[in-house]
Amino acid sequence: MPFWAHARSTLLAAGAAFGVVAVVSVQTPRAPERGESDPTWKWSDDRIGEFWRRLSAGPSLKPAAWPSGNVVAVAFSFDFQMGTVYDPSPAASTNTNSQYDGRAGLPRLLKTLDRFQVPASFFVTGVTARFYPDTIKQIVASGRHEIGVHGWIHENNVTVPADEERRLLQKAVDALQAVTGKKPAGYRSPSWQFSAATLGLLREQGFLYDSGMMADDDPYEIFVDGSPTGLLEIPVEWMRDDAMYYPRQSPQNPDALYNVLRAEFDKAYEEHGLFQVTMHPRISGHRSRVMMLERLITYMRQRRGVWFATHEQVARYVQSTQTGRSH
Repeated sequence: MPFWAHARSTLLAAGAAFGVVAVVSVQTPRAPERGESDPTWKWSDDRIGEFWRRLSAGPSLKPAAWPSGNVVAVAFSFDFQMGTVYDPSPAASTNTNSQYDGRAGLPRLLKTLDRFQVPASFFVTGVTARFYPDTIKQIVASGRHEIGVHGWIHENNVTVPADEERRLLQKAVDALQAVTGKKPAGYRSPSWQFSAATLGLLREQGFLYDSGMMADDDPYEIFVDGSPTGLLEIPVEWMRDDAMYYPRQSPQNPDALYNVLRAEFDKAYEEHGLFQVTMHPRISGHRSRVMMLERLITYMRQRRGVWFATHEQVARYVQSTQTGRSH
């Protein structure tokens, strides 16, 4: 059965199986009480199998070829969180790094992307749209970049009740749509955390794809209890996340990240696959790190057959190869 038709046929079943909280939520094993031990080595075979069947990756959806005969797809992304309050008891100084996001980091990165005419996906928190809408207007001004959802205030979905998670997701979608005039097609959970309700809520909203899971290097469809959900995954990886290389206390030399990303790109090129990267304006927007990104793009542009695309463009192309329809 075609990918999208099959997804529709399992909509209700998969939604009920995983987190459409208006109907039923996932039945997870009882959490142990304080002081109680529940080590996985005590789990039965049935319980282990149930855990892995609940949420899984479907077959790889890497296309036989990328658009226009290109060899590799390159998808840059930036998690943009200006306005996020991270500390539950914040002092005024805790917000300055978040303000750097849009004040210095974002303009510098946009200038680099404009110079090379490279599109990117920006996963933005709702508070950014609510309090700093002009920064989002800067992103969409070129017409090349995509805006996706990155939570309301970078909340951890695992700690938020399901009804509150739904409210915050709707609030974030509405805030971003009010600024851009377009409902976002993609979602990236804050800190890449999924609750038992998250997937169902994404499907209620009609998202085309998620980008926060790590089961493959190339796109795939998310399955629940062995059935397709219709939600594509553009996978991420901590190795390709700038935050792993630039912690505030002991950041690595930008050359370290460049060497990893160049090797990842070379192998993706050899495999005719997807090369996806996650960055942050408040991290990679610093001067020496932008120079690293310029160096990386220059290196990739020396190779033939490189398709620079947003995550949405990758997802829609992959979807079209499965359905036989163009989007």
